[in-house]
Amino acid sequence: MIYRIMIIEDDAVIREELKTLLCGNGYEVQCVTDFADPVGEVKRWQPHLILLDINLPGENGFRLCSGIRAFSEVPIIFVTSRNTDMDELNSIMLGGDAFITKPYHVAILLARISSLLKKAWPSREEEAYQHRGVMLSPESGRITYGGNSVELTKNEMKILVFLFRHAGKICARTDIVEYLWDNRLYVDDNALSVNISRIRDKLTALGMPDFIQTKHRQGYLI
Repeated sequence: MIYRIMIIEDDAVIREELKTLLCGNGYEVQCVTDFADPVGEVKRWQPHLILLDINLPGENGFRLCSGIRAFSEVPIIFVTSRNTDMDELNSIMLGGDAFITKPYHVAILLARISSLLKKAWPSREEEAYQHRGVMLSPESGRITYGGNSVELTKNEMKILVFLFRHAGKICARTDIVEYLWDNRLYVDDNALSVNISRIRDKLTALGMPDFIQTKHRQGYLI
């Protein structure tokens, strides 16, 4: 259950910087590098959110936004060096959802992305996750294996959602803590250890004692 974000930015340095940032925060990223038909790229890839510059080769970002709005309500964040009131007004009038100026503040950009995704795709958090025979259901707040299930606390559920979203990859402790804070769950490093321990106890009771692996000085892996 990974959100797809499309970057429409002609500056290669900024484009790669954004891609690295977003990939590091668990998003799947597609970059437009051929500006012959960016609207066609949006139709083909169907992203969950778009980061859009204004100054682009060919059609500018405002026209692209209008073209996208003709067939899609996908959230669009303008990320641009243009910072006049008229630019921001145009972005709103043409269907943009947010306007962020360069150089952007990383935390603010990520928070805006997260907020818009939750509003646009509210049901995604409720979908069930499955990995190695273990099923996680955010809607019911339970984890199931072998026909048996146990109830999870809100913190335990959110931690497992993050791990399931990154199944097969090592998740750094700092990334998990930041994710919880972004979701207004105030957990520090010690509290994370306590929650992981409790989750493991519940998984052990279900017959999956080694479901969460600890990678020394790296994080956790499922």
